[in-house]
Amino acid sequence: MGAPPTPTLPPSRGKGVSRRLAIASGFALAACGPRANGQPVSGPVPPLKSLAPFPIGTCVQARFLDDPAYAALLTEHFSQLTAEWEMKMEYTVQDDGSFRFDRPDAIAGFARRHGLKLFGHTLIWYAQAPAAFVNLDESRTSFARAYDNYITAFVGRYRGHASGWDVINEPIKDDGSGLREHLWSRRLGEIDHMVRAFHVARAADPDAVLLINDYNLESNPAKLDQYQRLIDRLLNAGAPITGIGCQTHCNADLPAGALTRTINALARFGLKVHVSEMDVSIVRAGGWFVSREEKEAAQARLYAEAMSAFAALPEQQQFAFTIWGVRDPESWLVKEDRSDTPLLFDAGGRAKPAFLAVEAALRD
Repeated sequence: MGAPPTPTLPPSRGKGVSRRLAIASGFALAACGPRANGQPVSGPVPPLKSLAPFPIGTCVQARFLDDPAYAALLTEHFSQLTAEWEMKMEYTVQDDGSFRFDRPDAIAGFARRHGLKLFGHTLIWYAQAPAAFVNLDESRTSFARAYDNYITAFVGRYRGHASGWDVINEPIKDDGSGLREHLWSRRLGEIDHMVRAFHVARAADPDAVLLINDYNLESNPAKLDQYQRLIDRLLNAGAPITGIGCQTHCNADLPAGALTRTINALARFGLKVHVSEMDVSIVRAGGWFVSREEKEAAQARLYAEAMSAFAALPEQQQFAFTIWGVRDPESWLVKEDRSDTPLLFDAGGRAKPAFLAVEAALRD
């Protein structure tokens, strides 16, 4: 059975999206005109978080928090922090099975001191299989018990502070043909390991929003379809899912309307929606652009579209809008190509034209 049809917004809300997007796109085009050459915005800009009735998030690494300029820009514009990778198993689970909390605690402590929300990312991810789990001696403790203990330890440690958790991360195959196979599914069951994770996380923190999260949903209809089927299966199996993450890693050549359709499709479940890892790559965009300036204008339009679609959701479904990084040089995309500029702020912390497009979308 295919995924349910993508819903349309009520007439009044749909018009609001169109008007907001038109205004934001106008700002984007003006800011990215031929003479702009991708230059940063001159003059001060308003704190982004002051314009939004929902959390504006970003990802961080603990080492960056010691940079005064970075910390100042972060706290001025963002209201929620996600650990980029230091709350993942690659850092937290050591070979002997013990847990490492120093960097997660540093990020949580920074958030607490500055009045920011904390978002937990991520508990169970197909891509990570720590040696402590692979080599587990089941004569001492069962795999299931170790799995439960890990989730309980991390969710419980930040209970009352973390607003939510990515409980299951990236479960769908890249081609959308089905679910990924990995250590967790082989040992605890394709669906059962997910249901179990949600129940254990709920017991560890009854108030946290518990999310499933995946990427390329806006660019791969088959993957979006499979993602919705999985969410239906998990809900039918009794998993206490309360939120849906859409990573929103985009390329500048993504067709207009794709982001809006994706966000609306996920909203039909009535759960909270998280635009969870947004960035827009310039260098990954296809070849139909004549110039880099056109790519930058397209980048700004995509940021505006995503924000417009998210802001048009019912208030109770707006979990957070998270941009995957603060300044361009810290982006994971720049590690692949140093000429990429996927974020809202440049290396000097100056707002870019994409920032103006997001600001316009929030003001409308």
